[in-house]
Amino acid sequence: MSAQIIDGKAISQAVRDEVKQEVEELKAVGVEPCLAVMLVGDNPASEVYVGMKEKKCAEVGIKAVDKRLPGDTPEEEILLILDSWNADPSIHGILVQLPLPDHVNEKTVMERISPAKDVDGFHPLNVGRMASGDPDAFRPCTPAGIQVMLKHIGYDPAGQHAVIVGRSNIVGRPMATILSQKQPFANATVTVAHSRSRDLGAITRLADLLIVAVGWPEAVTGDMVSEGTVVIDVGVNRVDDETRERGYRLVGDVAYDEVAEKASWITPVPGGVGPMTIAMLLKNTVSAARRLSAVA
Repeated sequence: MSAQIIDGKAISQAVRDEVKQEVEELKAVGVEPCLAVMLVGDNPASEVYVGMKEKKCAEVGIKAVDKRLPGDTPEEEILLILDSWNADPSIHGILVQLPLPDHVNEKTVMERISPAKDVDGFHPLNVGRMASGDPDAFRPCTPAGIQVMLKHIGYDPAGQHAVIVGRSNIVGRPMATILSQKQPFANATVTVAHSRSRDLGAITRLADLLIVAVGWPEAVTGDMVSEGTVVIDVGVNRVDDETRERGYRLVGDVAYDEVAEKASWITPVPGGVGPMTIAMLLKNTVSAARRLSAVA
């Protein structure tokens, strides 16, 4: 078996096309969706991510406001900026790019964002609403994007065994919550494995749907996957490669060539889950603009 590729670039473009249409509809009634982005410090990867998000905002017509702060900015100053954004009716979504410098308490910052503008879906109130099955709760962008990918390929996980490798609050835990709920394109039996799981391969071979977000380059190999599994690789890892001009290459948490020989569907890295995360951020921002502006 050779897996069919789940094209995250194409699917994310379809989502962005929908968002662009929604933005035009909102602008027609006087509402300009706006996303405020904060970057603290000079982390090169964060710089790239913020630039990509702002570029995609521009493509769909969402206004982007950014605040780039030195790495030694006091936590209180960060919180005051968030307070001003919370109170500004022209700002509909707020995103604080992670990671934050060591002297800043990430939990304090995330909880300072208004739940109504928390388009990343990380505020405890939104996490709780999502866990209770509230369809209007903002969901973290990566798990939401994965569910859209499954819909696009026509794979319904209802009654299937979904194994998630990774238990982060950004991907693993919310993904397990979403897939186990009594909702369309969910209703799965879910197992969450992680770096401390004993005999990980024995667990992953049970999967009909395997979602890997463990943060190890090529941690899941061909012998750890059963024939016909749908494989979603969330990882993006840089590994040295002297044959490349840049001196490195990007790989996922899945050994792609081996696993693709056994899977029925698989996401590539790059070009798989990554583009979906940004697309869902834009979608959440437009939803926030619609709700905050009371536009039906």
